[in-house]
Amino acid sequence: VVPAPNVAALAYYGAGLAAYDVLAGRASFGRSRIVSAAGARRLVPALAGRGIAGAIVYHDGGFDDARLAIALARTADDNGAAIANYVRAIGVVRDGGRIAGVEALDRETGTRITIRARAVVNAAGIFADEVRRLDEPDAPAMLTFSRGSHVVVGGEGFGNAALLVPRTADGRVLFAVPWHGSVVIGTTDVPTSAPVLDPQPSDAEIAFILETVNRYLAVPLSQADVRAAFAGIRPLVNRRATTTSRQSREHVVTVSPAGLVTVTGGKWTTYRRMAADAVDAAARSGDFPHVPSRTASLRLHGAIDDASSLPDHLRAYGSDAAAVTALHRDDPTLAEPLSPALPYTGAEVVYAVRHEMARTVDDVVARRTRARFLDERAARSSVPRITALIARELGREPPTLLA
Repeated sequence: VVPAPNVAALAYYGAGLAAYDVLAGRASFGRSRIVSAAGARRLVPALAGRGIAGAIVYHDGGFDDARLAIALARTADDNGAAIANYVRAIGVVRDGGRIAGVEALDRETGTRITIRARAVVNAAGIFADEVRRLDEPDAPAMLTFSRGSHVVVGGEGFGNAALLVPRTADGRVLFAVPWHGSVVIGTTDVPTSAPVLDPQPSDAEIAFILETVNRYLAVPLSQADVRAAFAGIRPLVNRRATTTSRQSREHVVTVSPAGLVTVTGGKWTTYRRMAADAVDAAARSGDFPHVPSRTASLRLHGAIDDASSLPDHLRAYGSDAAAVTALHRDDPTLAEPLSPALPYTGAEVVYAVRHEMARTVDDVVARRTRARFLDERAARSSVPRITALIARELGREPPTLLA
């Protein structure tokens, strides 16, 4: 739902989203339409009753980024890849001046590993420049960075529709999107000098998000309503633009003189195209015979046609949801929620360790479940039980965050 303050804005946004529908073609989720102010409030009851001439309703998709990353890793495993978690590239192997593999470090055991390969792909995201410099120590930076922050509040009053604020003070848009029973609101665009592993939103960003969304809400949100806040770093390909919001989110693929393939930039929505371009470049670099990419039509691990009958927190497991709930039969205590404020159960912890390479508490609360991003206090209260379950599976006490 895109609220408009007057008829002129309604026409402007309507025309823009109609063009969006045309460009989407057969991939469109549904055609945009104009609704009255009352119609907008029926969709998003939290909307203020003043200052809105009407709204545009348009359709888009949503997803869980961490769960999609796990599905991609398991799809690779299904297709013969060897997946290694917590292994860091620390050097490159050369043969006749060409890249012939990587030197790696197992961060759990401290073991150094030599992995030889005909082609090496650097898909390290915000750390892509660091990997490039293992090959070329003086390589100029390809990336600049911006931090995007979000807050999570309860879903009461927001209904099932998302709210889009079409223009913020810094020239961006702001979303309030239903997500796992809560509402995630963001984002910001703050230039950042370097990538960091666990970025944190600033107090100023949180205040900006609340101030901006409150202009459209009947009951303003306060800091006390924020259940969690988180941030991410965007890898932006440097196009010599003057601000990070104008720099390209599109991906690039480069090959160094020694043959290191780097894919960087881009967005989740174009990951299949990124994969095809990167693998094609790797095939050329490693002198492999050309094989047409299957990524455009390859179904991901766990894919099912309709997950609507599953509880929200199990939908991202797809066909694996039955394996998660089957753990309840072996140990009924695993059916108990980790916290009254969270949808997740002990079974999801055990499943994450056995099948999804979870090694730390943070793996579970942030990257297998989304507990840390839905309710930070509830996630912290769940840590002792999560720790005990991981320790039982691994035979040792896990670190909260493996540094």
